Amino acid sequence: QAQVIQSGGGSVQTGGSLRLSCAASELTADIYAVTWFRQAPGLEREFVSTIPWSSGAAYYADSVKGRFTTSRDNAEKTVKLQMDSLTPEDTAVYYCLVSVRGSAQQYWGQGTQVTVSS
Repeated sequence: QAQVIQSGGGSVQTGGSLRLSCAASELTADIYAVTWFRQAPGLEREFVSTIPWSSGAAYYADSVKGRFTTSRDNAEKTVKLQMDSLTPEDTAVYYCLVSVRGSAQQYWGQGTQVTVSS
């Protein structure tokens, strides 16, 4: 099985909420940061948010700032992306990327579809 497992996603109407999960509990290395990206069909991959593990203080793209919240559970090595006030422009496949300390290797989640209808 993959070492980084995503869950959540689905379909909601404009103004609705969804919560995504990125679980890295099977990784043995210490996490440096977890970053969220999204990609709509035919478009480039877009940065959404990143959270350094040491501080837990997340950074956000302007397009989602104030609507999305990224948090981490240190004990479970899991990151949540809470998405509120969703709009159709948020429709995309969302991916998490886990960076670990002491290695250049990065681990991608499998992606999960988020669809927001008007």
